[in-house]
Amino acid sequence: MVRRRALRGPLSFGRTSGVGVLMRRAVYVLGVVAVLVLAAGCGGSSKKSSSGTTTSSSGGANSNKLVALVSDIGKFNDRSFNQSQKEGLDRAKAELGISTSELQSNSTSDYVPNLTQAVRKKADLVISAGFLLADATNTVAQKNPNIHFAITDYDVKGTPFNGRKNVMGLTYAANESGCLVGYLAAEMAKKQGGKQIIGAVGGLKIPPVDIWIAGYQYCAKLFNPKIKVLIGYSQDFVASDKCKTVAQNQISQGAQVLFQVAGGCGLGTLKAADEAGIWGIGVDKDQYNDAKRVLTSGVKRVDNGVFQAAKLVTQNQFRGGSNLLFNLKNGGMDVGKINPAVPKALIDKMNELKQKIISGQVKPPASL
Repeated sequence: MVRRRALRGPLSFGRTSGVGVLMRRAVYVLGVVAVLVLAAGCGGSSKKSSSGTTTSSSGGANSNKLVALVSDIGKFNDRSFNQSQKEGLDRAKAELGISTSELQSNSTSDYVPNLTQAVRKKADLVISAGFLLADATNTVAQKNPNIHFAITDYDVKGTPFNGRKNVMGLTYAANESGCLVGYLAAEMAKKQGGKQIIGAVGGLKIPPVDIWIAGYQYCAKLFNPKIKVLIGYSQDFVASDKCKTVAQNQISQGAQVLFQVAGGCGLGTLKAADEAGIWGIGVDKDQYNDAKRVLTSGVKRVDNGVFQAAKLVTQNQFRGGSNLLFNLKNGGMDVGKINPAVPKALIDKMNELKQKIISGQVKPPASL
């Protein structure tokens, strides 16, 4: 590489003359151009295709390692599940020095093409952003046994993967975090008096949604066995108006707290809670700032899952056919910021429950 010090030193060609001056200027210009070219070669780069796919090179020690992330239909701007995974990919790029590719799925028909595109880019790891991509991921992984795949919210020991050696599961004990926010919801309902009713608004009725609600319902009843827990589904992860409609129905039945488990759609639940003057609970990311009356959030660190999967690939320690489990004990599950309106005594009781879950004294169910 051209050293900048060399450009500052004297450029002597003997006696000063018109030709000497021209030669010195030519050498100086060529030196500057060389520095700029080499500097550009040392930095990262980013390229966006006409289809909206973004591929970025970190320029780091692992820049020869490419990790691709394929979103589900919630898209990367859902302020929840998919966005958190993208943040994990960005962190992996910054801290591990890998190259990355983000492929957004605008419909379910995009799953196989996006996964196939990642394979054609010769990705070292292709991460599917959720349960909905399982069949598509299995199809592409079966055809490409030499490519590593990982999938969020899916146990790869079961169908359709059946322990496929090039696929790793990133699984989350969301029932544990759901338990904590359910307990807090019941505490606040009891404090406020009136009808002891709380609700949960899910997106699609699939295991990664129901595991949250199972923990929520179980621990709400652990605090108050007589509390009523309303459960509804919007059948959508994107359209916030659909979640808002389900939420309004639960509010009309007397719900004092609503837990949204529907990604971007669930922002409609939080909005409905705001308008009714009741409490809303966020999901996946800390959604405290996404509405005015957020009690807390059930946090699932899917960003950590993406980061850890990428790290294993850079260390040549990818473990296909098995799962990584993220829970309260290892920080993979958590609770977000808690509203100042919650008395400290109630938070302390919730934290006592957290320790009982970690120790195994309390075991929230994983399904409804």
